[in-house]
Amino acid sequence: MKMQASMPAIILMTVGVAVLGSWRLSATVTSNQAHETGKNTRVAISQALPRMDGDHLEAKAIEVTYQPGASSLAHSHPCPVLAYVAEGTIRSQVNDEPERVYKVGETFYEAPNGVHRVSANASQTESAKLIAFFVCDHQGPITVAIPASKQTNHK
Repeated sequence: MKMQASMPAIILMTVGVAVLGSWRLSATVTSNQAHETGKNTRVAISQALPRMDGDHLEAKAIEVTYQPGASSLAHSHPCPVLAYVAEGTIRSQVNDEPERVYKVGETFYEAPNGVHRVSANASQTESAKLIAFFVCDHQGPITVAIPASKQTNHK
């Protein structure tokens, strides 16, 4: 599916990059001047988003901190999520994809409504922190619990 960028979406992503930039997440912009002076920048993540209602977009940046060995219960997000590991290491598994470990500075994407089966601190001795950037086009919770009957790990 090809995504068409609307002006609200472009503005939202510009604001999102500025918000995430405060957490050392860098993004390059398309002006020649930025390319000339952006020698210390990198695109941390680039992900096409699903078609969304551009008249109702809302962005949220959520800081998630895991104590050593801590984890979240299985859950889902009704909106697309861009995640950036700000501290420590994070274990993650969405749907039937393989479990992965992400380190500081690494990013990952979660499509809307995917079952986040594993979300945990990979360390038993150090805390971990990630910044989850949600882009939503509707009201409602950003996290939805998964019923126990659907939490089975399908690895």
